[in-house]
Amino acid sequence: MSENQKPNHGSDAIPANGTPPPLERAPLAYENSNFLNSADGRLMRIVSEYLEPLARFRREQIQDTVVFFGSARFRGRDEADHALELLDNTGSTQAAPSDEQPAKAPEIAAGIASDLQRKRAVAAVEMARYYEDARRLAQLLTNWAKAIPSRRHRFVVTSGGGPGIMEAANRGAHEAGGKTIGLNIRLPFEQSPNPYITPSLNFEFHYFFMRKLWFAYLSKALVVFPGGFGTLDEMFEILTLMQTHKLAKKITVVMYGSEYWKKVINIDALVDTGAISPKDIELFQMADSPEQAFEILRGGLTENYLSVELTNAHHAAPSHEELMAGMTLEDFLGPDIAKTSK
Repeated sequence: MSENQKPNHGSDAIPANGTPPPLERAPLAYENSNFLNSADGRLMRIVSEYLEPLARFRREQIQDTVVFFGSARFRGRDEADHALELLDNTGSTQAAPSDEQPAKAPEIAAGIASDLQRKRAVAAVEMARYYEDARRLAQLLTNWAKAIPSRRHRFVVTSGGGPGIMEAANRGAHEAGGKTIGLNIRLPFEQSPNPYITPSLNFEFHYFFMRKLWFAYLSKALVVFPGGFGTLDEMFEILTLMQTHKLAKKITVVMYGSEYWKKVINIDALVDTGAISPKDIELFQMADSPEQAFEILRGGLTENYLSVELTNAHHAAPSHEELMAGMTLEDFLGPDIAKTSK
């Protein structure tokens, strides 16, 4: 470097007066999107998917839920009686390819339908029935739950927030005039929450395990309609928690559609081979009509919760100070979070 050349330090060069230029404010950590969306911010994202739903459940005065699981891949018959259509994937709004769609009557008559399309045409009729049955059951349950004297909303119909059986459950509860919850999951393909979810109770999760937590923590009953991998996953997870006594509460489980479930799962084989105990079959009940399922739900919820609560209410009521000891008002009015067994 010659004597006439001066070092160039770019934007970091110190002005002639020796004072660096003023700096902009650094972002607050909880407003720093680069941090929050990084691997280092993962714990914050996980905690947020616990605390934010909890705050909303408290604000909306949700005490407990009844969860509906089932296939997301079929559309139900709407009021205009549009043809059924198979969706491309769980939670997707895109239709499946034409060669995977249920065959229509003219296609079958003309002999141009594939074996898969013919089978799905038969299945489509059943899936339409299950959609309407889920809708009807949610109506029955919501009408009954709304009449329960309580400061908080009891046994609120909850679904995964998507189409198919999930939509049917939210739709039935909405039509009955009740609040209804959708616990949606962000997926890589196009998807959106169904329109029947109560807007203030419309959730979207990034982490599957946090979504599963909220399915389990508030639920007092589970209704499992015919479905695929996701439905099986959620059902067996709850049954495993019950089987291993990891939940400090009783959950009424109804498997809806005995013909479907007996074809899909050979429970007797599990018992015969010793994979499960014979008493494990008592963890669930089968139902084949909305009225039958509702009677099972009402019986289980009444026996396990409403009767117990009524008995406890007949005892000497604690004073306001005793009732609130060690609790905030939000804690007292918050949802009924289940404790895990020790």
